Amino acid sequence: MSETVSERLAALSPSETLAMSQKSAELKAQGIDVINMSVGEPDFFTPEHIKTAAKKAIDDNFSFYSPVPGYMDLRKAIAGKLKRENGLDYAPEQIVVSNGAKQSVCNALLCIIDKGDEVIIPTPAWVSYMEMVKLAEGTNVLVNAGIEQDFKITPEQLEKNITPRTKALILCSPSNPTGSVYSAEELAALAKVLVKHPRVIIIADEIYEHINYVGGHASIAAYPEIKERVALINGVSKAYAMTGWRIGFMAAPLWLAKACNKLQGQYTSGPSSIAQKASVEAFNGPQECVQEMCEAFRRRRDLIVSLAKEIPGFKVNIPHGAFYIFPEVSYYFGKSDGERTISNAADLAMYLLEKGHVAAVGGAAFGAPEYLRFSYATSDENIKEAMTRVKETLANLK
Repeated sequence: MSETVSERLAALSPSETLAMSQKSAELKAQGIDVINMSVGEPDFFTPEHIKTAAKKAIDDNFSFYSPVPGYMDLRKAIAGKLKRENGLDYAPEQIVVSNGAKQSVCNALLCIIDKGDEVIIPTPAWVSYMEMVKLAEGTNVLVNAGIEQDFKITPEQLEKNITPRTKALILCSPSNPTGSVYSAEELAALAKVLVKHPRVIIIADEIYEHINYVGGHASIAAYPEIKERVALINGVSKAYAMTGWRIGFMAAPLWLAKACNKLQGQYTSGPSSIAQKASVEAFNGPQECVQEMCEAFRRRRDLIVSLAKEIPGFKVNIPHGAFYIFPEVSYYFGKSDGERTISNAADLAMYLLEKGHVAAVGGAAFGAPEYLRFSYATSDENIKEAMTRVKETLANLK
């Protein structure tokens, strides 16, 4: 029997975030007290009113296949949220509900990218974007925006990297892994560039919309001159602490929504019926829980930034959204504790895991090999203990 996988699969890299999480779980299983700061997942429980809606859906026998793009009441709830919170007009027919925002991003790419098409990805960027482009047989064009520019690309950088082969731009704000947030003015400047290139589709990943410390969220879909080329991606995972429910959505021009409906109908069909009914309540029900969680993340942000700035060699900016810090750590490259020498951020992440029992993710997977990502979606106590361990462990490197 042949054990050769397809070239498509062989070209993909494993998820570095999931790999680090798995390694930390293995150490925990050995009885080692590991603080896992590698995973981007709220540590809160799903709010009670949302769980109650899910229980009611079970009792009401929502146990059958759902429509491929999602139940109409959920798509209407999403359209209502987009109008109410973002001032955006979308018909329910323009919305496709998927198994998490991750699938929504992948759907968009698979529907628009042909072999050799270029996709511009500002880096640092979420690890899966580049792999999804590979899956679609596209070409990644990575545009670096370092800590000195708050991890945000400029209009000049965008213009410089658009070619006749450019088919899409993936823009994530608030950002994973950096927590950077594009302002309305910054998005308007990018829109001015994009309006000159009508072939380019914008995939706007806004899954961290409500974990935002600078006030109202700005969406690039708000600019009418490019709105019909924007695939807006969002979901319930981060704002409502519903990562395991696997509900994301795309709001897009009708032609792209229909294309995603066609694609999804052939490989997953509609997402969980029960999770969809819970998500209707998430969007339509009380929203105080969203603000409460955001305020907790803001407090944790302030705490971890202050502690990280006390670690020698860490260059730390102040993230304005999401729940990550992304320090530049090249100060430690080439240093040794007498037994191990640190060559890169992946080495440093493994050193912190094995010696300090803190799990972080090396920046190479995000297109930023001089950085580490720490998630502060954990308790204040864990943050304090983790940063203490990191500081003490790194002190051994000379």
